[in-house]
Amino acid sequence: MTAVFPTVREVLALDPVRHGAPRVVAGDEGLDRPVRWVHVAEVPDIATLLGGGELVLTTGIGLPGDDAGLRAFIGDLADVGVSGLVVELGRRYVSGVPRVMTAAAERRGLPLVELRRATPFVRITEAVHALIVDAQLTELRATEEIHQRFNDLSVEGADAAEVIRQAAELSGCPVVLENLSRQVLGYDPAGESAELLLDGWEQHSRRIRPAGRTAYDADSGWLVTTVGARGQDWGRLLLRWPASGDVPSARAIEPTAASPTRLTILIERAASTLALGRLIRRDAEGLERQIHRTLLTALLDHSRPVDEVGLRAKALGVVLDRRHLVGVMVRHRADDPAGEVGPEVSQARLRDLSEAVGQALREAKLTALTSAVDDNSVGALLALPDPAAEDRALSAFASALRRVRLDAGAGRPGPGVEPARAASAVDGSRPASDASRAAVGADPARNGFGVDPSRAAFGVDPSRAGIGVEAARSRVGADPFRGAGPGAVIVAAGSGVSTLREARRSLVEARQIAEAARRDRRDLPIFRLPHVGLAGLLHLLRDEPRLQTFVERELGALLEYDARHPRERLLDTLRAYLEQGRNKSAGAAAAHLSRPAFYERLARIARILDVDLDSVEASLSLHVALLALEAVRTP
Repeated sequence: MTAVFPTVREVLALDPVRHGAPRVVAGDEGLDRPVRWVHVAEVPDIATLLGGGELVLTTGIGLPGDDAGLRAFIGDLADVGVSGLVVELGRRYVSGVPRVMTAAAERRGLPLVELRRATPFVRITEAVHALIVDAQLTELRATEEIHQRFNDLSVEGADAAEVIRQAAELSGCPVVLENLSRQVLGYDPAGESAELLLDGWEQHSRRIRPAGRTAYDADSGWLVTTVGARGQDWGRLLLRWPASGDVPSARAIEPTAASPTRLTILIERAASTLALGRLIRRDAEGLERQIHRTLLTALLDHSRPVDEVGLRAKALGVVLDRRHLVGVMVRHRADDPAGEVGPEVSQARLRDLSEAVGQALREAKLTALTSAVDDNSVGALLALPDPAAEDRALSAFASALRRVRLDAGAGRPGPGVEPARAASAVDGSRPASDASRAAVGADPARNGFGVDPSRAAFGVDPSRAGIGVEAARSRVGADPFRGAGPGAVIVAAGSGVSTLREARRSLVEARQIAEAARRDRRDLPIFRLPHVGLAGLLHLLRDEPRLQTFVERELGALLEYDARHPRERLLDTLRAYLEQGRNKSAGAAAAHLSRPAFYERLARIARILDVDLDSVEASLSLHVALLALEAVRTP
């Protein structure tokens, strides 16, 4: 594309000017100056009527006759900033312009051109002005394209990556978005090497110091604008434009030597689109968290090359190369479906957990990628200096998370807490621990923050008192594992790995352990693979077809019977019998049945399954199948 204003060199190449046999006699270094207009002048004091950027045409008939006057004339033109002076020979000067003019123009760097053949000035002015007007129209069209493109992106709610990509495509230049700490939030190398672009970015960025909100730093070759709105700046958008104007892309916008006008418009519109998008999503995740989530998700589902994940993480300030990596998952013990409480509450619950994990990582001084990875879990990939630091780092994180969640929950009631009691715990009239005891009937360190509160609510084990767990939960008034206490969440860690390519295995293992640990009533700081037991192992294998086949082989007939006779619920009878260690009296109490009715149901189950329930081996097989069925049914 043509720049807005042609240069002196380009004007000299026009046919009307070439007809005059032009010869540059001074100021060669100024031939790339832009020509804003062409002005014909035959008076010595013309400088007072000019504004700079004009190419002055003259025959010299009105110029001073003495050397001092000619030097003053050249000096005035240079001072006002004209692009150059063209003198037609033949009227005042026959063989050439005076040497004093040449010397003065050379000294001031002002291009001085002789036209050795008579040329109508009107043809020159028409040609140059047509070129300028045509370039201005082209510039307007290109500017309109920029505005339209970014307006569309704003309306469509495009993410930051798309805005950056469009800016790089329109300019043909590398574009980088960084936060105020000089960490890269997004980039597009525009076909160049991303490694070279981002290598040592923070140090390089701190050396880029433009003078103004939007300005070009000539020393570094970066055009920079601040990103933000409503007085709250949160980043910078940078576009690398070589000072030579040698832009690599064929679609590149060719800036003028003085100011990259169109690039300035482009980068400011891109920054405005980013700022508007951030305002629209001000209640959603920040850009940093979005990038963290993108990278973690990419590791889990192989949506991006591992090398790219490592590069982007490094640009964000999280170095994953040559580190000991440990996948961690944090989740609530119970799911909180949006259908029960509404999507806003469910999202707020997950956001609170995500913020708590982030704060805990900061307090423990750990480096990690972290974000929500699904509707119930927050993941983190810890980057540790060596394997020896693994246990210490995990313990520090678990302790910090417990403190953060206790602090966050100190000012609001947990589930089942009456408002008056909650208020007393907050206003100091009653200790928080007392309020918790009043709510669940026992010390919170021993009940609803990690142990089934149905026991605390009734003072006995409900399975022995003949009261079902679900009934106990309804008496308490809430699911015990939805509280705000530390035990209400599970922290699970996968096996440590030494390369980023193995990080997925650690993350997936941590997720599976967290899912399996939901059935574990222990309040362990960190769940690892050895902690999940048989139920956890079956949960890890729940998608295995052979396990599902085993369940159908062992329990299929009973499941079909229950489907035809839903009121009898023989599967629950079998579960009660096996969970009570094949103690029929305890099983009858747990199932809320009389002993004769319970014995009759057991006999019916034995006939349906064609097994001997007094056999230890047969009962063990059925118990494993029941645990596997629960694992398969649990998402």
